[in-house]
Amino acid sequence: MKIATIFLLGFLFSLSLFGQSNNRLLQITRLTGDFYIFTTYKDYQGTPFSANGLYLVTNAGVVMIDSPWDTTQFQPLLDSIKLKHNKDVVMCVATHSHEDRTGGLKYYGQKGIKTYTTEQTYRICKAKGENLAEYRIQNDTIFKVGQYSFETYFAGAGHSPDNIVIWFEKSKVLYGGCLIKSTEANDLGNLGDANTKEWPKTIRKIQGKFGIPNYVIPGHQDWKNNSSMNHTLQLLEQQNK
Repeated sequence: MKIATIFLLGFLFSLSLFGQSNNRLLQITRLTGDFYIFTTYKDYQGTPFSANGLYLVTNAGVVMIDSPWDTTQFQPLLDSIKLKHNKDVVMCVATHSHEDRTGGLKYYGQKGIKTYTTEQTYRICKAKGENLAEYRIQNDTIFKVGQYSFETYFAGAGHSPDNIVIWFEKSKVLYGGCLIKSTEANDLGNLGDANTKEWPKTIRKIQGKFGIPNYVIPGHQDWKNNSSMNHTLQLLEQQNK
C-alpha cells in the first residue's frame, strides 16, 4: 500500500509538471483569466531564441494564435492544453507568413483544427510553397468563440507586409506578434521582409485604435512590460535615422 501511494503521488506530480510544460522546449504561462502564453525556442544566429504564441480557453474549445516555432512542440502543446484544461484546440490563427507563425498550420489542419490566415498571408505562403491555412480572412474580422470574441486587424506593413494584430476587447489584450518588439529587444531583428518606413505609422494606427491595452504580447522575448509598442517606435527611430 505504501509503495502504491508513493507511486501515485509521483505520477500526479509528473502530471502537474507536464501540465505546466515548464521546461526548456515548451513553457506555458498564464497571462490573465483564460489567456495563456506559450513559448518555444529555436536557434537564431547560433543562440536559442524564444518565440511567443497565445491561446485562449473558451467553453467552445481553445483558440490558438500562432503556432510553436519549434516543430517538435506542435503535438506537446496540444497534449499540454488537453491535460491542463481538458479541452481541444478548435482554431488557429497565424498572424503573418513567417515560419515562426505558420509552421504548424499543416499539422494542425490535419488534426481537424480550423486554421486561418489573411488572404495576403495565404498568397505569400502559396508563392513560397509553404504551409497554407484552410480558411482565408478577407478583411478585418471579429470572431466569436464560446463566451469570447476577438478582432483581427491589419494596420499596415511593418515587420512584414502582411502582419496583423489580434485584439481581445473585453480583457484589453493585444497580441502584436512580430510587429511588436519586446522591451528586451536591442534591435528590430529579422528585416528581410520589413518596411521600416511604414512600420512607425502602423504602430501609431494600432495605438490610436486600441488605446492603452492591459497586456501587449510581442512575438519574441519577454512580454511582461507593457511599453513594448513605444519601445518598438524607439527602435524604429534609431533605424530610420
